[in-house]
Amino acid sequence: MSFRVVRSSKFRHVYGSALKREQCYDNIRVSKSSWDSTFCAVNPKFLAIIVESAGGGAFIVLPLNKVGRIAADHPLVGGHKGPVLDIAWCPHNDNVIASGSEDCVVKVWQIPDSGISRTLTEPVVDLLYHQRRVGLVLWHPAAQNVLLTAGSDNQVVVWNVGTGEVLVHIDSHPDIVYSASWNWDGSQLLTTCKDKKMRLIDPRTGTVQEEAVCHEGSKATRAIFLKSGLIFTTGFSKMSERQYSLRAPEHLSEPIVMVELDTSNGVMFPLYDPDTNLVYLCGKGDSVIRYFEITAEPPFVHYINTFQTPDPQRGIGMMPKRGCDVNSCEITRFYRLNNSGLCQVVTMTVPRKSELFQEDLYPDTAGDQPAISAEDWVAGKDAEPILISLREGYVPSTQKFDLKVSRRSNVLDKMPPKGSRGSSGSTGISAGFTGGAATVQLPDKFLEEFHEEIRKLKAVIVKHETRIKALEARLTAAPAPGNPGGEEEGRVGDGLGVGQPPRGTSESLNNTHTSPPMALSQELAPDEV
Repeated sequence: MSFRVVRSSKFRHVYGSALKREQCYDNIRVSKSSWDSTFCAVNPKFLAIIVESAGGGAFIVLPLNKVGRIAADHPLVGGHKGPVLDIAWCPHNDNVIASGSEDCVVKVWQIPDSGISRTLTEPVVDLLYHQRRVGLVLWHPAAQNVLLTAGSDNQVVVWNVGTGEVLVHIDSHPDIVYSASWNWDGSQLLTTCKDKKMRLIDPRTGTVQEEAVCHEGSKATRAIFLKSGLIFTTGFSKMSERQYSLRAPEHLSEPIVMVELDTSNGVMFPLYDPDTNLVYLCGKGDSVIRYFEITAEPPFVHYINTFQTPDPQRGIGMMPKRGCDVNSCEITRFYRLNNSGLCQVVTMTVPRKSELFQEDLYPDTAGDQPAISAEDWVAGKDAEPILISLREGYVPSTQKFDLKVSRRSNVLDKMPPKGSRGSSGSTGISAGFTGGAATVQLPDKFLEEFHEEIRKLKAVIVKHETRIKALEARLTAAPAPGNPGGEEEGRVGDGLGVGQPPRGTSESLNNTHTSPPMALSQELAPDEV
């Protein structure tokens, strides 16, 4: 007699439910770009969605409480000259977002707490390095102001956003980079490439520690680091069947698990919750969200359930755990983008009868405070993200700092940027943006030289004005010349300032027989006429 033992798991009954339409976001012109991106990023304050925009690229930023139908003329973040391909919120500052675009530029923006009231076109900083479109932006999980970008020029760059400088340049990919993922403390980097290989890279030196074929299919692959150090990948087989696999570092070429799902064409995005060890697979163009639990017992990747919707999804965003509602046992919240312009909110909930705080569902999670600085990380220091408790709900950090960019001094520091006539000047060589308002700061030496030049120019003008007034007064008081030699005098001294006066006109300028032109030419110096 055979019987089946049901696996014991507290997430076995997780179910998804979509909120009512009036609690979602409607009338959003979602981007029609064919780039494989989620097109959506969300944090406990804002929802950002890449949208269609004429004359360049833009994305919309909405406060989470601004639900319902969005006005067609709602302000956008639109400083890019090409379509925006990817966006990512900073994990340590809920007001800072980075965007990559087809114009080869990465921009970092500061969003006011109340949202944007007019179209925002001035970023905090422009990061210029890539020679082709930038399709991937990713923040470091523990280090402050460390941002990774990857472009179609096959380059991966790690930036210090606080100074706008390149920290590390990784040139080890022969083709386009599809995805990138940091491990839990940010000491290793995992990438997938169009050459079908995945690479384990030291992000400080750019050296490849290990590489292996990810999936044998030619379509896009994705790979993420799990909190335990294992690697979860999605891709396609040679027969274009969608697959997922689980692998261990140092044995990348030998998957622990390799499972085929279906034969759909959409790229699958693995979204990972490190607190519950759940992986959600969201395919582009799919109408389902599959979720799995990763455990240490075979078969290691346990299928739990599928959330079904009638509409295919164009993009999706996942809320960090600190933005979930702990009172209703909500463990994850998704923001699904439909082709109809609706951003649908889907909550994943564990059914519990008790209304008390469920410690087993909500272990300490990553907070909004950076563990180390960018300088410490570059120097070789690693640190795990600082964890916070959600027992009393998420409380934003009291130590809130606006993103400041301090560039090193160079010759261009003496030149104010375009469109900064209304900016206020002060000391220093840094530029900061708060609430969308710009403050341009110039060196003291430059300001002193500028004031000294203005003072000298005013002195010259006053001197000339006094002299002209005196000459006008003399001309008014002098009688008309009756000397028949006046014509010759005017010809000899007609403003050249070098002719000698004829005989009989060598007296002083007070002589009433001297013609006015002659007097004017002798009174003024050659460079003052």
